[in-house]
Amino acid sequence: MSIPLEDLFNDVIAKSMRGLGLSDADLAAKAGVSVEDVAAAKAGTVDDKLLRKIAPHLQLDGLALVTMAHGDWRPTPVTLKGLAQFNTTYHDMTVNAYLVWDAETKNAVAFDTGADAGPMIDFIEKHGLNLSLIFLTHTHPDHIMDLAKLSADGAVTAFVHAREACAGAKTFELGETESWESGDLKIEPRSTWGHSKGGITYVVSGLEKPVAIVGDALFASSMGGGMVSFSDALATNRKEIFTLADHTVLCPGHGPLTTVGEEKAHNPFYPEFKSPA
Repeated sequence: MSIPLEDLFNDVIAKSMRGLGLSDADLAAKAGVSVEDVAAAKAGTVDDKLLRKIAPHLQLDGLALVTMAHGDWRPTPVTLKGLAQFNTTYHDMTVNAYLVWDAETKNAVAFDTGADAGPMIDFIEKHGLNLSLIFLTHTHPDHIMDLAKLSADGAVTAFVHAREACAGAKTFELGETESWESGDLKIEPRSTWGHSKGGITYVVSGLEKPVAIVGDALFASSMGGGMVSFSDALATNRKEIFTLADHTVLCPGHGPLTTVGEEKAHNPFYPEFKSPA
């Protein structure tokens, strides 16, 4: 199943405007374009010249924004032994949850639940896996909706950052907990707050490639809205995700799998990684 990108180019424009506190008139004045031009871009009108004009004032990469507007890029499909993605429907959107497992011990670790943990539970049973731990990236309802079912009402321990305590999960603080282990898998938590107040990225080692389950901190060619702090959402992504190796597989809360290297090359929110046009 090919999962579409979470955001369109005009979603990226709108997120940046909200995050920077810019009105249509503010952006028009900064870029030297009309308010009508800005409104048209936000409505989805593709005008390459206009997009290049407004991009710097939105702290976006112009070429990446134009490429996105034309639908000319999506990440190369990722297949990795020991990693499974589960995409379930929540109202008018879909949401991802993930399972990683150690081939020798059959120990499995889940990340979020999605709207329906049924497909993940079926997968665990079919492949003879043992669900040992559950980790929550953040506690927005679409990501934890089926926690009681996945944890068998608490029989499997779930963890969440203390800033987002929720029923059914044990809390942890960064600094107190450096990592967890399950079989040959090692799970390291990193703070990627900004979209939510206690957002965590979990870096998993022990598979053929490193994996980072990023929740809504980052999407392929976009990022989560900075609902708590746009500036901190950008900063924590730069510090904790973009410093990972380029071949690290990124598992976002919405949209397809991607990699650090592909996001450096194609994500409009991070212009510093792009070659000059």
